[in-house]
Amino acid sequence: MTQNSNDLATAVEPARLTIDDVRAAAGRIAGKVVRTTTEHSRTLSKICGCEIWLKFENLQFTAAYKERGALNALLHLTQEQRARGVIAASAGNHAQGLSYHGTRLGVPVTIVMPKPTPTVKVMQTESVGGKVVLEGETFDEAYAYARAMEKQLGLTFVHPFDEAAVAAGQGTVALEMLEDVPELDMLVLPVGGGGLSTGMGTAARAIRPDIGLIGVEAELYPSMYNLLKGTSYPIGGDTLAEGIAVKEPGQYTSAHLADLLDDFVLVSESALEHALALLLNIEKTVVEGAGAAGLAAVLSHPHLFAGRKVGIVLSGGNIDQRLLANVLLRDLARSGRLARLRLTLQDRPGALFKVVEEFNQHQVNIIEVYHQRIFTHLPAKGLTADIECEARDGEQIDALVKALRAKGYEVVQAELN
Repeated sequence: MTQNSNDLATAVEPARLTIDDVRAAAGRIAGKVVRTTTEHSRTLSKICGCEIWLKFENLQFTAAYKERGALNALLHLTQEQRARGVIAASAGNHAQGLSYHGTRLGVPVTIVMPKPTPTVKVMQTESVGGKVVLEGETFDEAYAYARAMEKQLGLTFVHPFDEAAVAAGQGTVALEMLEDVPELDMLVLPVGGGGLSTGMGTAARAIRPDIGLIGVEAELYPSMYNLLKGTSYPIGGDTLAEGIAVKEPGQYTSAHLADLLDDFVLVSESALEHALALLLNIEKTVVEGAGAAGLAAVLSHPHLFAGRKVGIVLSGGNIDQRLLANVLLRDLARSGRLARLRLTLQDRPGALFKVVEEFNQHQVNIIEVYHQRIFTHLPAKGLTADIECEARDGEQIDALVKALRAKGYEVVQAELN
């Protein structure tokens, strides 16, 4: 894919993952994870200019594909390893998948999470049988503690992405997609540590050698992108796609992806938000930020996908309800259906009434009004009024703003990234 692909492939020499590994994993986990459907989206296809097929991994019991790799790894354990138990460092979907299937199989599961992990994630993991240990302020500190516990207690460490059994389990997603829709000629693969993309890419390339494989990461966490492309973009920040927010990509997975991927793209936070909102509004399905990454890539880089039959995996649906609400409202604001206008007014009777009359004339509904008299650079007889409102579309808001300015009002419209 890039100039340094051969260097990566020779720098790390693990046993290569094969289609046989993925098929063997499929046999092991059959009937123990949800065999999710792959559905055609007519509306998204029209929007994107290509055929869009969605794989609903957000409908797994723990709402994420991670169950597949976790279960396959557990089924590789010896009886002695099962009796001793397993350990992992995770604050996300791997923790729940491993805990759920470990408990179901009678394998003790310990999950080390950083101390700042939201309580809801701790509770979700404990609710499916995992024992949670809170240690360290960062994931790296939690990971180091988990590896120390592994040695001290004789537990088996199950990596969330950088091992063959896990990647093979994740690859079963591609097996099912190409079984359901053999004519797919391109897959969009969300990339964090690389387990899903390595497994899916290996399976898809073996079944259909000419299939296009496009990796996607969030712009804030381009760790694998930097490694494979030879770039040095900064890594870090509050991304919506926390499921693929990995600072250090896997060695095992990067060696595979260097040879597998045809291209690699980055997507912005606004693109992730828009894709998530589209999936909820059009497909009536809830995804987390990482689950929207594939659609965000198609929307952001349409030239790569035009006219193709594109498979997108909705990798997970675990998203905080308040965050989901914020994303949906922000998407309404970007589309022009919600707006916040700041007007400069005189602090006198009737001033706001005249403004409200203009809103009425343009059929724009006022949601909230905030006055500010103290913390302002205006003279003592002036004030600002922030008015949150909703309209049919952006054109209706633009017409209102134009009319207000024509009447001498100073109007500033708040903008989103």
